[in-house]
Amino acid sequence: MAVVTERRGGLVYQSAQGISAPHCFTTRLGGVSRGYLASLNIGFTRGDDRENVLENYRILGQALGFAPEQVVCTRQTHTDIVRMVTKADMGTGVTRPAFPDCDALVTKDAGVVLTVFTADCTPILLHDPVTGTVGAVHAGWRGTAADIVGKTVAAMAALGSRRADICAAIGPNIGQCCFETDGDVPEAIRKTLGEAAEDYIRAQGDKYYVNLKGVNAWLLRRAGVGHIEVSELCTACRTDLFWSHRRMGAQRGSQGALILCEGSVEA
Repeated sequence: MAVVTERRGGLVYQSAQGISAPHCFTTRLGGVSRGYLASLNIGFTRGDDRENVLENYRILGQALGFAPEQVVCTRQTHTDIVRMVTKADMGTGVTRPAFPDCDALVTKDAGVVLTVFTADCTPILLHDPVTGTVGAVHAGWRGTAADIVGKTVAAMAALGSRRADICAAIGPNIGQCCFETDGDVPEAIRKTLGEAAEDYIRAQGDKYYVNLKGVNAWLLRRAGVGHIEVSELCTACRTDLFWSHRRMGAQRGSQGALILCEGSVEA
């Protein structure tokens, strides 16, 4: 199974064949936003008209089966903070104020749509088909080095998931081809992975190229996740499909990842 590109009219997104809960990794295509935000910007802090962003959520909701009022968003600051949310939190970040700082969300409540934002960082979606529990992770290099994805798996386990039952999908991010860094990034990754980090770091002169998808997949395996799918797309290479902070700076919108909790199969 793989992460594949899907099209519904003008809407273009990626989905993981192994995750049965409604979900997507958005692209910049299929919405109503204009200018440098064209067209499926889902971030309320990028300078977009609020009604445009809400309409973009409605478009996604028509494809996946939810309303904007069901969405819960992160307030991302490159932490390793994971928040457990419930139905009482629905609308947070969309129709009411956002959470305190967090870069990952988990829930077992049916009807809740978890959302994280990206523009080069790594989006990761998690689904336990047995309990119905879902998770959404924003993993920049700092969050990756802090093993935010492993902490999200642990939070799902605390809600009753067996780690081996969890299915994970790693979405489009800045690939190793384009993620040029100084020594601080590989140093942080090495502290977390040890010798295994070398498989995901390539030195070139005084710079380094780091494979954040590979690192997060390694961390998922260490956390005991039984099924992992990985998108092949690079946000910095494919600016026709994605916003890339590295390529565009502040003149960009936000794409992201969304997953709808449908509840336990036994409910």
